[in-house]
Amino acid sequence: MTNVTESGSEATGGGFASLGLDERLVRALSELGYEEPTPIQREAIPPLLERHDLLGQAATGTGKTAAFALPILQRLANRDGNRPSQPFALTLVPTRELAIQVAEAMHRYGRPFGATVLPIYGGQSFGQQIRGIQRGVDVIVATPGRILDHLRRETLSLDTVETVVLDEADEMLDMGFIEDIEAILSSTPETRQTVLFSATLPPRIHSIVKRHLKDPRHIQLAAPVAPKGEAPRVRQTAYVVQRAFKMAALDRVLDLESPGATLVFCRTRNEVDELTEALSSRGYRTEALHGGMSQEQRERVLKKLQSGASDLVVATDVAARGLDIERLTHVVNYDLPSAPDSYVHRIGRVGRAGREGVAITLLQPREHRLLRIFEQATKQKIEIGKVPTLADLRAQRLEITRAALRETLLAGDLESVRVAVESLAEEFDLSDIAAAAVKLAFEATERAVENDEPHELPGFEPRERQAFRPRPEFAGDGPREQNGPRRGGRGGDRSPGQGMVRLYVNAGREAGVRPQDLVGAITGEAGIAGNQIGAIQLADRFSLVDVSEDLAERVISALNGRKIRGKIIRLRRDREA
Repeated sequence: MTNVTESGSEATGGGFASLGLDERLVRALSELGYEEPTPIQREAIPPLLERHDLLGQAATGTGKTAAFALPILQRLANRDGNRPSQPFALTLVPTRELAIQVAEAMHRYGRPFGATVLPIYGGQSFGQQIRGIQRGVDVIVATPGRILDHLRRETLSLDTVETVVLDEADEMLDMGFIEDIEAILSSTPETRQTVLFSATLPPRIHSIVKRHLKDPRHIQLAAPVAPKGEAPRVRQTAYVVQRAFKMAALDRVLDLESPGATLVFCRTRNEVDELTEALSSRGYRTEALHGGMSQEQRERVLKKLQSGASDLVVATDVAARGLDIERLTHVVNYDLPSAPDSYVHRIGRVGRAGREGVAITLLQPREHRLLRIFEQATKQKIEIGKVPTLADLRAQRLEITRAALRETLLAGDLESVRVAVESLAEEFDLSDIAAAAVKLAFEATERAVENDEPHELPGFEPRERQAFRPRPEFAGDGPREQNGPRRGGRGGDRSPGQGMVRLYVNAGREAGVRPQDLVGAITGEAGIAGNQIGAIQLADRFSLVDVSEDLAERVISALNGRKIRGKIIRLRRDREA
């Protein structure tokens, strides 16, 4: 490994043209508002243009996408219309959200010369992806599992690939993609250029570098250091609460904190949409931010938060990368991040430049042990808070009302309403009149609370909820099921139907799994029809699915190691069936 570089946070001028990029690329970047390369772009683009392999170490939000995308597109620009129909570049990323985001960015950069970029990820129709491949594509951006599926089905060839990029490599390894990555790399030409970007460099990364990169250039982006006396100041508080009461707990905590601009993190795109809707229904000005949105939509959401037109943005980690919102006061971990580094990145968005910030984490009782790991990562104590009771909220609102009345009294200018007080004073005591005024003002600020919401939210799950209570759940009338039989009607019956076998899946309600997720995964990954799936029963921590007996092994093989709702799943025949 040669040419080790540690880059600071200052760029040295010259713009993108000084890096040797095609003028059409430079013009496209200028139109998109890019003026100066970031440090990682300035260091990575020249060696990549010279066809060197490269190992880049940099945190999220540093401009890595453009650092590897621009050299790839430069090679496309140099082909002068002589382009093969098969992909000449492949970028592997850990999640579907990042696949969409990277593909969208590359499409924008390469628009002047008609670059075709195809995102490929699990959960999307195989047919749609195959048609995109057959039409001809320059660059594929994909998750490892789905690319491997195409290779096994022989619906994609990587024989013409000249450059492979492994983006967020440490995260892909953490998610169990190491074997998939090895298989994919072995399906590409040995003459390829290999580029690897990673926030951290654990031993497994070095192992991949040693086997698959040839004399790579190594670029390490130095982490920015806060000026002396301006270290991040973040108050970290965690609330332990049952999953069923997380929304109510968040509502109460936000009410008590009265935050300014707030960023709320969820694991998946669907959870972002669901939480955004729930918060909006409770009166918060809330926006969603995830990888399924266009750049124009993203910019509109961020502009509303910056200007104060919205209070909360609910986002996934991938969608929030690179955000620096001046007025941000609070970060909320509605779902725990997948790794300590992600936690550090999340809470690092507040408390910058000497400003005070607040990081709030909601976790279930079984996740309590993870707090010590986050404390070690931040080298700070995380306080365990008690979820506010309704009495706490009323006391706080009463104090707010008292403070508002005091300000009004100090400001004076009460003559216009004094006549009402004098009229009432003829009949009532002045202290009673004042109390009635306070009561009216207080009730005007009090928000409605759900009638069935307990006064104090339970923080620990009752023992009886740990036991499995089977109940059939159905995926509804989605497009995958329209031709299938209506499933269910068996109540608590645990026996699969004739010709069916029951499969155990190691994910249930607590992982956010829904019946339609299981149906979509089975039909999409195993390639079977919806009418070959029987009853679906969800428990908190696992699920049971009935499938045709002759297809059981096919389903197990196709789904083992795949992800549903962000969780790597394992299947086996249910031992109790």
